[in-house]
Amino acid sequence: MNKKKIINDPIYGFVTIPSELVFDLMQHRYFQRLRYIKQVSLTHLVYPGALHTRFQHAIGAMHLMTRALNILSGKGISISEEEREGALAAILLHDIGHGPFSHSLEHTLIEEVSHEMLSSILMDKLNEEFGGKLDLAISIFTDNYPRHFLHKLVSSHLDTDRMDYLIRDSFYTGVSEGVISFDRIIKMLNVVDDDIVVESKGIYSIENFLVARRLMYWQVYFHKAVISAEQMLIKALKRAKYLQLNGKDVFATPALHHFLAHKITEENFLSEEEHLDYFTQLDDMDIMSGIKVWAHHDDQVLSTLCRRLMERNLFRTEIRNEPLPEVELKEIEEKVIRHFKIKPEDVHYFVIPHPIQNSAYDTTLDKIKILQKNGDLEDIATASDLSNLESLTKRVQKHTISYPKELKLPND
Repeated sequence: MNKKKIINDPIYGFVTIPSELVFDLMQHRYFQRLRYIKQVSLTHLVYPGALHTRFQHAIGAMHLMTRALNILSGKGISISEEEREGALAAILLHDIGHGPFSHSLEHTLIEEVSHEMLSSILMDKLNEEFGGKLDLAISIFTDNYPRHFLHKLVSSHLDTDRMDYLIRDSFYTGVSEGVISFDRIIKMLNVVDDDIVVESKGIYSIENFLVARRLMYWQVYFHKAVISAEQMLIKALKRAKYLQLNGKDVFATPALHHFLAHKITEENFLSEEEHLDYFTQLDDMDIMSGIKVWAHHDDQVLSTLCRRLMERNLFRTEIRNEPLPEVELKEIEEKVIRHFKIKPEDVHYFVIPHPIQNSAYDTTLDKIKILQKNGDLEDIATASDLSNLESLTKRVQKHTISYPKELKLPND
C-alpha cells in the first residue's frame, strides 16, 4: 500500500506524510479522535471561523518540524533518518492527550491529570502496539535523548507547536495581530551547544513572534466572552457530575457517563485501565450532546447553564487588575440568589471568580538565544532594541468575575 500521501492544508498548501510509521500513527483511533476536538474550545462563539481542530494543528506542527529539520540539515547539522522520524512522531503526538474542548475542561473530568501526562501515557500505549518503534520519539518528547535541540523543537519558546497554533489560530479567527513570519523564523534557526538558537538576522521576526503571542492571548484566548463561555461549560459539567454522584441520573454517552459517575483522580486513573479506555472515546460531541439534552433537565442550575450556552446567552465577564472585594462579591451573590431563587450553596455556579495570567516570554523556562555575527549568544530580551520587549518577560495576572448579565455589579 502506498502510504506516501499528501494533505491539502489551507495555510501551508500540500503537506507530505513523511513515512510509513507517521502514516500509521495518523490512522490510529487515538489520533483520529483529534478530528473531533476543537483547537480553541469555545472561541468560535466570538470568532465564528475558529472551528479548527487538534488534528489540523498536529499535522501543521509536524509540517513545520519537517521544514525546521531540513533547514538545520542544510546548515550542516547532522540529523539521522531515525532522529528525523522520531522528532516528527514526537511533535505529531504532542497533543494526543487533549480531552474535549482542549484546555477548557482539563482537570474537570479527571482531577490532577494534565494533557501532557495523558499524552505521555498514550504514547507509551502506542509504543507497545507498534513494537517499540516510538522509543526514540518518546525519548525526544520527554527530553531524555542526548541531543536536546530536538526536544527544543517540540517544546520550548520556539517550538513548532507554538508556531503553528499562532499561525493557525490567527488564520481561523481572522485576528491579524497573530500573524508571524514563521518561514523566516525557521530559516534563521541554528544549533549551538546542542541548543536551538536564532541567527541575528531573524531578531525582528522573533520580536514580532513574542508580541503576536501576547496580543493573541489578550485578544483571543482571554477574550471576555470566551472566558465566560468556558467557565459556564466547566460549571455545567461539574453540576452534571454532582447530580450523577448524588443519585440523580443525567443523560450522557457511555464514555461521558463513566466520568460523571466516578470521582477519578490521578491515583486511580493510573492504576485502573478502564479509565484510559473511556477517555480515548471522549471528544467534543460527547459534551455537546450532553449540553443539548441538559438544557431541558429539571434541575434549574444545570438547565439554566446549558440553555444559555446553547443560545449564546453568556454571562457578563469583568476583567480587573485586583480580585473583586469580598463585600462586592457577597452583594452580587445575594442578588443572584434572589433573582434566580436558588439555594445559597449553588450560587458558585452563577458567580464565578477566575484568575488569568500570561507572560509572552517566560525566561524561567528557557531563553531565546540570538546568535550574533561574532559567534556570541545573547538573550533576545537584551539583544533587542525594542523598548517594551523586556516587559513581555513579566507575568501579568488579572482577575475575572463572571455573572448573569441581567444583574449589575454594585459599582456599575
